[in-house]
Amino acid sequence: MYIISLFQKVDVAEKLKTAPDSSYQIGVLIGSFLPFVILVGIAYWMYNRAKKRDKNGY
Repeated sequence: MYIISLFQKVDVAEKLKTAPDSSYQIGVLIGSFLPFVILVGIAYWMYNRAKKRDKNGY
């Protein structure tokens, strides 16, 4: 059941339209972009680590 919840589509536009106030809208936007920012950070860290490993000859 947990894996299925990872692939559910969330309609951000609909959530923003029915938001009770502006702080909820900000929370929805942050919550929708945060996973992508974290993945980009992990990818950059892995790239940088591999680059240093290649530079040192390991």
